[in-house]
Amino acid sequence: MEEPQLLQQQEEEQSQSVSLQDCLKLLKGEQDEQRLAGLLLVTKSCKSDDLVSLRAIYDAVGPHFLDRLLRTGLGKGVVSSGSGENRDAYLQLSVSVLSAFCRVSEIASSKEMVSKVPMIFEVMSMKSGMPVLEECYEFLYLVSTASEDGLTAVYESGGIKLLAHQMSALPDGSRLMELATKLVQLMLKKLSQGIVENDHLSELSVIVTKIARQFALLQNALKFEALHLLSAIFSSEYSTLLHDALRVIQNENWSNHMRDGVATILQNRVAPAEKFEALILAESMVSIKGEGWLIGQINLPNVQDPIPADRCLLLVLESSRVEVAVLLNELAYSKYEASKSSSSAAETIISKQQKVTVVFSLVEKIIKLISNIGETEGHVLDENTFIKAINGLNETIGVVLEYLQDAKEHGQKVGNDLLASVRLVGSYLAEAPVACEDKITELLGYMLSVEGEHESSPFYSVCFLLPMLCQKTMKIEGCKLLASSGGYKAVVDCLMKLIEQNRNGVENNGCIFLACDTIMNLLKMEQITFSEDESTFISLLKALALWTEKTNDQSFIMLASSICTLIFDMTSENALLNHPSFSSSCLDSLSRLIARSLASWGQDMSDAAKADMDLLEIVTAGYSRWADRFPQIQKAVGR
Repeated sequence: MEEPQLLQQQEEEQSQSVSLQDCLKLLKGEQDEQRLAGLLLVTKSCKSDDLVSLRAIYDAVGPHFLDRLLRTGLGKGVVSSGSGENRDAYLQLSVSVLSAFCRVSEIASSKEMVSKVPMIFEVMSMKSGMPVLEECYEFLYLVSTASEDGLTAVYESGGIKLLAHQMSALPDGSRLMELATKLVQLMLKKLSQGIVENDHLSELSVIVTKIARQFALLQNALKFEALHLLSAIFSSEYSTLLHDALRVIQNENWSNHMRDGVATILQNRVAPAEKFEALILAESMVSIKGEGWLIGQINLPNVQDPIPADRCLLLVLESSRVEVAVLLNELAYSKYEASKSSSSAAETIISKQQKVTVVFSLVEKIIKLISNIGETEGHVLDENTFIKAINGLNETIGVVLEYLQDAKEHGQKVGNDLLASVRLVGSYLAEAPVACEDKITELLGYMLSVEGEHESSPFYSVCFLLPMLCQKTMKIEGCKLLASSGGYKAVVDCLMKLIEQNRNGVENNGCIFLACDTIMNLLKMEQITFSEDESTFISLLKALALWTEKTNDQSFIMLASSICTLIFDMTSENALLNHPSFSSSCLDSLSRLIARSLASWGQDMSDAAKADMDLLEIVTAGYSRWADRFPQIQKAVGR
């Protein structure tokens, strides 16, 4: 059997050699007819992977004749035997041999080939329905990958616009679609935020919707090409701009396709990197469409039975939980155990911190979805799914708390990863303030001391924990915890920074109200004393005095006067004036504040005053307790 096969192979090689020699003789002929015949013979006999023969043929025919042939096909020139009836044939032949020659990278990167990119674009715009289109895409792809000049030429000739226009008509899963996808991937290198904003936002959004369809429907290598491309787009510096453009697209099919594709990737055995890319897409889709995107009908190829609408939610949550555990473990090792001498160690830490940001964002949005599920129209979870989700969130938060415990033990308080961890814990505890109580008791003081990399003192960590603190301090146990950990000082400092921001025109009313309520909860608990910490509350009195001098907001006035009233329970006018950092002018301001708030009491109360009736009652009751110890305030109220 082996001898006949060997003879057949020798005959094929000999025949191919003869054909190549015939081609070369014709291509070197003086007449255009001979060269045309040689090129036709090339298309029939030369194998696409025979790079040596392709190089020899290209050298024989030369770039000049190829240029004339392409121009003739476009109606811009003529070979000696050319005529109008043969233009389409010349065009087909020209593009076929050009794409074949570009398989040789040295040819594809040559100036002659790069210069033909605009003409190939012209062919594609004129003859989009012809069989020549696939070879045009092949040519552009090969030229783009061969050199930076080639890629620049494709981009500057309008590559993004042309692809956005044509991709909608390309068959799903076709070689044309594969080449178009790869071309988009290459051209992403040329895009910056400014370029996208000014020139390509609408085109890029169209491309995303078409690629999303491939991502959902295909079950081959092109599905992963689509995944890589979409992940790259949504990880880019212009992703926020793209989010805005995609929100206004009326057709919802593309977002359903994204959910189908994400669910398929996450429920199958794929590489960890590809699962993470699917999570990037999920995070982007939730940012674009809202948390409800996680719940919806899933349609998978070749699957007849209906898939539960909550499948994507559970897949994303479970994958995020696994990623959080893996990433935080690796991050802790990189920070505390591995050698820090190399620059690669720092790069590794930064890379993992960026990944943690993505999965933390997803988990935080799932927390929001679960907490609002009863209020979100059309989104209902059965009890079993709800329990699974809560268990998954509990496990995830437990892992994050262990990471914070590790950081505490290593004396680490500064880091955006630590701040992000506190934010996630705060988001969960805002909805479940009694969760993980033992661990929170142990870590509360530490979490309130965490700083971001560009903070000079803790601020954002306190803001993230305020919703939980406000709820916990409604009970004596929570107040004792905040007082014993010294965390109340962080809350007071946070409120003073919020007040300073408000005075400078930065509104963060939600945090101001939460901080004020937390401090009032503490001060109202008679069992909690702060006798050894006058300076903290004197600083707060001064900040409240300055703030309310220049505000007419009734809610702020009542909040400030209520806190001042509760602080006055612990001191006297003489004690304040004897404190080195407290001035008589500050007492004047506080006197006017109490007088303003009490003046709102009466039969003709405004609607704003009625809304703050509980605060007004605090001020009124407090004034009756300490008025004799504050003669200057008593005088101001009596005027």
